[in-house]
Order: sequence, then C-alpha cells, then structure tokens
Amino acid sequence: MVEKLNKKSILSIYLVAFGGNIAFAVENQFYNVFLYNEIAPVPMYISLMVMITAFVSTITAIVMGAISDVKGKRRSFMVYGFILWAFTTAIFPFAALVRPVIMAVFTAILFDSIMSYFGATAYDAALKAHVIDITTLENRGKATAIIEIMTLLSTLIIYGASGLIVLAIGYYAFFILIGILTGVIGLAGSFLVEDSEDLRPLGTSVLKHLKSTFNINFLKANKDCFLVLLGIGIWAIGFNVYFPFILIYLEHYVGLELLLASLVIFIALMVSILSGVFIGKFIDKVGRKKIALGSVVLLSISLVLFSFTTDLVLLIITGILWVLFMSTFHISSQTWVNDLYPKEKTGQFTGYFLIFNVLVGMLIGPWIGNVIAEQWGRPIVIDGIPGLVPPPLIYSIAAIIMLFSIIPILLAKELKKT
Repeated sequence: MVEKLNKKSILSIYLVAFGGNIAFAVENQFYNVFLYNEIAPVPMYISLMVMITAFVSTITAIVMGAISDVKGKRRSFMVYGFILWAFTTAIFPFAALVRPVIMAVFTAILFDSIMSYFGATAYDAALKAHVIDITTLENRGKATAIIEIMTLLSTLIIYGASGLIVLAIGYYAFFILIGILTGVIGLAGSFLVEDSEDLRPLGTSVLKHLKSTFNINFLKANKDCFLVLLGIGIWAIGFNVYFPFILIYLEHYVGLELLLASLVIFIALMVSILSGVFIGKFIDKVGRKKIALGSVVLLSISLVLFSFTTDLVLLIITGILWVLFMSTFHISSQTWVNDLYPKEKTGQFTGYFLIFNVLVGMLIGPWIGNVIAEQWGRPIVIDGIPGLVPPPLIYSIAAIIMLFSIIPILLAKELKKT
C-alpha cells in the first residue's frame, strides 16, 4: 500500500458511496412515506419495518463481512450486491398491489428486508472493509471523509428533490428511477475497485472466524477497539435523542415555515459537505483521539446554544456548528475504530460498528426524546389531532448524554504512525 490513494481508488469510493447512499436516503424516508400513504396509515407498521430492517442490516454486515474476510474478496460482493440492490429497490412499491392489506404490509417489509440485505452486503460489509484494506494511518481520514461527504450529499439531494419527482412521475416510476441510479452509479464505482494485494483467503470456515471473536483473550487484545465502539454507541444515543425531531422542532416550536426550517439544515449540510475532505486531512494530520474529544465537547456546546435561540440567523450559525462537529466526530471516530479493527476481521467488524452506531442509537435515543416531549413538550393541535412539540430541553439532554462518550474515548489508545 502507498500513503497516497490513486485517483482510480478515490473515484471508486466516491461512486460506490454515492450510489449506496442514494438508496439508503430513499429507504430512510420514502419507504416509510409510501407504506403510510399507499398501503396502510398505521405508524406501528413503519416502526416495525424500521426495527426489522435495522436488525437485518446489522446481522448481514457481520455475517457477509465475515464471509468476505474468509474469501479474501470485496469487489465481487459490491458488484453482485449492487445489481440485486438496484432490482430490489425498484420493486418495492409493487408490494402495494398485494391483497389483503396485511399481506401488502408483510410484502413491503419483506422487500425492504431483502433490499437491506443486499445494501448491507455491498456497502457496509464490502465497501467499508475495502476502504480500510487500501488505506493507511496517513490517509484513512481522507477516505472516510469521502464516504461522509457522499452520505450528506445524498441526503441533501433526496430530501430536496424527491418530493417533487414523486409528484411529477408517481411512486412506481420514482422507485424504478432510484433503482436504476443506484445500480448504474454503484456498479460504475464497483467495477473500478481493485481488491488490496494484501487481501488473502483465510483458510478457515466462516463459523470459526465468527466464533474466534468471542473469547476473553481476543477481547482483551482488542480492548481499545471496543472502547471506541462503546464511545460511538453512547454518542449515537445522544444524537438520536434530538435528530429525528429537528424539523418538527423548528417548524412547530420555533415557528419557522417548513421552507425556512429546511433551509437551516440545508445550509448546515452544505458547509459540512464543502469542508469534508479538509476535515479528513486534518484528522490524518492531528490525530483521531484529539479531534473526536474536541468534537464531542464543541458539538454539545453548539446544541445548547442552538436551543437557546429562535432568531433565524443565530439558528443558521449554531446549526452550521453542530452539523459541522457532528460530521467531524463521525469522520474521526470511524477512522479511529477502522484503524483498530483486527486486520483479518475487517469485514466482520463493520457489522459490529452498525450495532453501536445504528441499532443501539436508534432503539434508545428516539425513546428518550419521546419521553422528554411527553413530560415537558408544548401541547399542539394539527388538523384536529392533539399532540406535543419537543421542547428545547431535548438538545441539552442530548448534549449531556454525548459528553458521557468522552469516558471510553479517553481510555482508548490510538495507533501511532510509524
């Protein structure tokens, strides 16, 4: 491996990350909207779909990541994964044609689960492991920043344009279009991928490869890795306390029109996208631990300041700050934990990352946010239906929870450059 990534490798990361995150952004928002609007307006079905697919994605990343470790291959998992990921994205809306309605709901959840399987295989198990394979301590931050940039850019595009596209061409054509985009962009990047020369078959079974992780000696030997994962999990809980309620808070508590509320987040995301590569290079130069610790503190302060104002200009400024430090923590902590993954278990550990970063955060964080809203939220009535608006306190509680992530982060050590 060389310390400088070649242009082909950089382009492949951009394309694969962009193609994958387009599909993920649509799944995170428009799968739920379609299920609610076109199949059954029952929130419980959405919650069930989100929980099941989050579980499927995590287990898939662990198992398929382990298989890619054992086989010594990443590229083929991306190629075949994106072909089937594109197809399963395109067929999702056809679940609405199934009758009775309960079977349509079952089919939608099944289609989403199958799509999540192929997505986690191509993106979480293969791409993320591949990035670790081809990078070093000197350039891993930059590569991780590229993935973060594509995540934010995809979110910005999908949330900004998808509503208009759905209105213009309808749900069925929309999902087929997203499937095509996911396949074309993701496959273009996958075909550019070249597996690392250091990647070799392990000569063991997948079951043995998985079981060898869960023994006391291995856990002790990789203590720093698990400490960073614990810090990421605590941070993710705090993040999910407030993040699902951002637009609701800005619109119904602060009193901004939805367009202005979206503008606050849009500007903040744009700043993070434009500064992403610089952040990655800065992390490579300064170190993961210092940036991760600083990001947690500055993000917590920014959230509290955000909650103390209703002025549009100040909301934009403080919004830029907390989104920027959110991205900085994402890049620094993920780069750090990537450094610490056991070399022969890189694919497998991308799945363990999802346990802490996705499952733990998404199961506990929103529940805490809901409790805060129920206890201290402002009563509201929308279209004759009573409800509650999350209060500013939600940001302070999130900030406090995030600060606890400092404890395992302080205890963990980072690898030193040779």
